[in-house]
Amino acid sequence: MEIALVLCLLLLAIGLFASEKLSVDVVTLILLIVLTSTQIITPAEAFAGFSSDFIIILASIFVLSAALEDTGILDFLVNWLMRHTGHRPTALLLFIMVIPGAISAFMNNTTVTALFVTPIVGVAKKMGTSSSKYLMPLAYASILGGTCTLIGTSTNVAVSGYVSKAGMEPFGFFEFSGIGLIIFAVGIVYMMTIGKRMLPAGTSQGLTTKYNIKTYLTEIIVQDDSPLIGQVAFASDLSKMGFRILNIIRNKENFLPDYRTRIRTQDILLVEGEIDDLIKVKETKGIQILADVFVEEDLVGGDIRLAEILITGKSDLLKRTIKQVEFQRRFGLVVLAVSRQGETIRTKIGDVQLQLGDLLLVQGSAERLEYLKTHQHLAVLDEFKPILFKERKGILTLIFFITAILLGSFELLPLSICFLGAAVLSVLFKCITTDRAYQVIDWRLLVLIGGMTAFGMAMENSGADKFLAQFIVDMLEPFGILVILAGFILLTVFLTQPMSNAAAALVVLPIALQTAQQLDANPRTFAIAIMLSASVSLITPFEPSCILVYSPGKYSFKDFLKIGSGLTLILVLIILFLVPIFWPL
Repeated sequence: MEIALVLCLLLLAIGLFASEKLSVDVVTLILLIVLTSTQIITPAEAFAGFSSDFIIILASIFVLSAALEDTGILDFLVNWLMRHTGHRPTALLLFIMVIPGAISAFMNNTTVTALFVTPIVGVAKKMGTSSSKYLMPLAYASILGGTCTLIGTSTNVAVSGYVSKAGMEPFGFFEFSGIGLIIFAVGIVYMMTIGKRMLPAGTSQGLTTKYNIKTYLTEIIVQDDSPLIGQVAFASDLSKMGFRILNIIRNKENFLPDYRTRIRTQDILLVEGEIDDLIKVKETKGIQILADVFVEEDLVGGDIRLAEILITGKSDLLKRTIKQVEFQRRFGLVVLAVSRQGETIRTKIGDVQLQLGDLLLVQGSAERLEYLKTHQHLAVLDEFKPILFKERKGILTLIFFITAILLGSFELLPLSICFLGAAVLSVLFKCITTDRAYQVIDWRLLVLIGGMTAFGMAMENSGADKFLAQFIVDMLEPFGILVILAGFILLTVFLTQPMSNAAAALVVLPIALQTAQQLDANPRTFAIAIMLSASVSLITPFEPSCILVYSPGKYSFKDFLKIGSGLTLILVLIILFLVPIFWPL
C-alpha cells in the first residue's frame, strides 16, 4: 500500500511540476505533508533535507555570486569573454560548454556552474541576446564534464567506494575517461545543433532594453595618468569596453577621429555606449565623465542616485540646450548623458538642443530626485543602481571564493563550511550587505531541494526503490543480459529525478551487482553503467547545476523536459552500447 502511494505521489509531483500550475516549492511542501501524515516518513526525516550540506553550499554560492556581481570584479571576465568570442553567439556557446566542462572534470560541477553564471548573463546582455541561450548549455556541460574523471562528481566517488567495499577493485582516476569524453563531446554537439534550436528566446529587461534605448552619449576627459594616452582611438581600451568614439575635442578644436588618430592627455572624447558601461567609467583610472568635474561634494555621498528623465511634450526645456536652462542650478542634478533614439548626436552635451522623447541620464541626491518627480513636465522613468567596480572588495570576494574551492577540493575542510565561511567573510568585509545577502538567496529552490531529498527517503522507507529494481529483473530476465542492463540504466535515470544522483546510484547498485553475479556477468560493467547513468539524467531541473541556472535563465520546467529528454536518451544509448565494449559483459 505504501509503495503504491509513494509511486502515485511521484507521478503526481512530476505532472504538477511539468504543468507549472503550482509553484514547485508549494508542490514539494504538499508532498511532505502527505508523506508525514501517512507516516511513511517521520517529521525528522521530512525536514532533514533542509539541514543538508548542499543547502548551505547553494545558499552561500548565491551570496558569493551576488557579491562578485555587486563589486564588479566579474566584468573582467565578461570583457575577456567578449574579446575571445568576437561577439559571435556560436563561438560563445562553444566556449561556454568546452571550458566549464573541462574544469568540472576536476572540480565540483555545481561550483563550476556558479562561477560562470553571472559572467555569462553579463556577456549575453552586451551581445543583445538572452542568457537563456547559454545557461542551460553551461549547466549540461558542467554535469557531463564530471563523467570524465573519478573526482568529477560525488556520484563517481560514492560508487567507487561502494564497489571497493563489495570486494571489487576501486575505480582508477582516469578509468572511464574514454567514455566520459565521448559523452561530453556528444553533449556539446547536441546543444550546438538540436538543443540550440529548442532553447527559449527570452529577452533582457534592463533599463536600456525596457525603453528600447540602445546607447547613451557622454563626454569623457582623458586625465594625465590615463592608460588611453597614445592609444589609437578606434582600437583603444574604450573600444574594448564597448564605447564608440564619435568626436574628439582637443585645444578647443572639434574633429572626427580616423584610424591614425591617437588619444592625448586632456582630450575630451564624445563617446557612445550602453548605460552599464558608462557608469563603470566613473571608477576607471585616468578617465572621467566630464559632468563629474562639476559635481558638488555633497552629491557623491551615500545617497547618490542615478535616474532617467524623459522630456515630455509640455516641458519648458524643449528646443533649449542643457546649458541654456542651467539644469544643474535649477534642479540640483547633473546631466551625465543624453539618449536620442534613432539619431547620433555629435555636439557637446551642454549644447544639445533638447527634443521631445529625449532621455537624460542624471546624477544627484535621492532628495533631489524625489523633488523632480513632482515636476509636471518631466517624467522620471526609473532609478538606476550602477554596478561600480570596487577593486579591493571585488578582489577580496574572489579570494574568498577561490579559497573556499581549494580548501573544499583538497578536503581540508567540509565544502559546506568552506563556502559558508566565504559568504560570511564577504558580509563582514562589506563586499555585500546583510540585507542584500538574504535577498539574493532563492528560497523557493532551497525548499524544492530539501523536500525532494525527503521524498527520496520515502522511497527507501516504503520499499518503492527495491520494488522497482526487482520488477525490472523479473520482467527482463528472459530477454538477456543487455536488456537487463538497459533496465537498470533506465531505472537509475528515473530515480535521479526525485533523488540525488549519488543516492539513486547507490539504491540501484546493490541489486544490479547481485543480478550480475547470478547471471555470471561482469559486475564492473553494471557498476560503471549505473554510475554514468546517474550523471546523464538531464530531464528535469532537479540537478543542482540546473537549479543554479533555472531562475537566471528564466526557464520553465517544460524547457528542461523538452531539451533534456532527447539528450538523455542519446547518452543512455551510448552508455548501453559502449560500456560493454570498454568493460565486456
